[in-house]
Amino acid sequence: MKKPFVNLEQLKEITEQYPTPFHLYDERGIRENARRLKKAFQWNKGFKEYFAVKATPNPAILNILKEEGCGADCSSLTELMLAEAVGFAGEEIMFSSNVTPAEDFICANKLQAIINFDDITHIDFFKQIAEMPETISLRYNPGGDFKISNAIMDKPGEAKYGLTRSQLTEAIKKLQLYGVKHFGLHAFLASNTTTNEYYPELAKILFKTAVELNDETGAHISFINLSGGVGIPYQPEQQPADIMAIGEGVKQAYAEVLLPAGMDDVAIYTELGRFMLGPYGCLVATALHEKHIHKDYIGLDACAANLMRPAMYGSYHHITVMGKENQPCDHKYDITGGLCENNDKFAIDRMLPKIDIGDLLVIHDTGAHGFAMGYNYNGKLRSAEILLKEDGSTQLIRRAETPADYFATLNITDYFKSTRL
Repeated sequence: MKKPFVNLEQLKEITEQYPTPFHLYDERGIRENARRLKKAFQWNKGFKEYFAVKATPNPAILNILKEEGCGADCSSLTELMLAEAVGFAGEEIMFSSNVTPAEDFICANKLQAIINFDDITHIDFFKQIAEMPETISLRYNPGGDFKISNAIMDKPGEAKYGLTRSQLTEAIKKLQLYGVKHFGLHAFLASNTTTNEYYPELAKILFKTAVELNDETGAHISFINLSGGVGIPYQPEQQPADIMAIGEGVKQAYAEVLLPAGMDDVAIYTELGRFMLGPYGCLVATALHEKHIHKDYIGLDACAANLMRPAMYGSYHHITVMGKENQPCDHKYDITGGLCENNDKFAIDRMLPKIDIGDLLVIHDTGAHGFAMGYNYNGKLRSAEILLKEDGSTQLIRRAETPADYFATLNITDYFKSTRL
């Protein structure tokens, strides 16, 4: 069974100060995990993790990871601004975007971030608006299906991202004419994998491609970015990915492919979000109502606006009824929020202990793509984010929204005069 990183007594103290719902993050777990990743790839002197800002865009979280030696993977103007505000600069920022507006490229270039082109047409688009840097990365899409041991992991050929193999050669030759001296190669071919083989298999593809590109163009490939894709075990019976085994697998591929080609200076980069933060965040909610019709329902003060993944993907998130961890799971519930949408459910037909009104529920593994995917449908307000610090104290790292925040972007002065706004 999954165990929360916080106990009932701690939660009761926290809820006395901050009402539910809220997302809670475990600083100790985040730091320890960042150190494990760094240890797994310490064999590569240029290794760097560029945390996917989109997963958990909070400056307090980013600052923790910066202190642990991570960079920032940004995909939009506001993510670049957030990274800059935290203190990331230059090659500490990887800008991986698609359908990119000019102002985003201009900002990335001003910050001297490493720019990762998603499409060959972006080269001339960029050249018209900014000076071409000496280092550029290219995102590769090999097409077809991505398989490991004949099992289809994903279908890159159906993804909108990246350049084809022939476009990579064409792009490098064009960029060389534009003065680019150093190149990176990037790819993301499968999402949320817990198999230890994903990164090593992806690495082999990228390493072989890098050798080919070097032979064809003479280009200096300075780094290989394995991007994200290493996931977490949302289901309690799933085995987690072994990051030490993954690092060793990439090391073997490096020795087999790059070293014989004399490319022993290639740095390895990663852009992990879910692996870095997922298990170290949870959504804390209170049981508000129970309903007994054709099924038994427990309604929470949280909803899909606080955690979209179950409604959007049918994703499983484990649920702990705090204080009842050792009680039998002998009640079948749908755990719901209060949106006017029937998919606003955190769990369907979930066997749990008997839930009473007022019980605190912990919804696990929301540290990445949890709060970040929130929205305001039905006028629901985004929740607070709280950091459980290493010393056991808490820090409010994002306050909960208020109705004033919801109305702030509207020109409503002629319509609403209420002081409540």
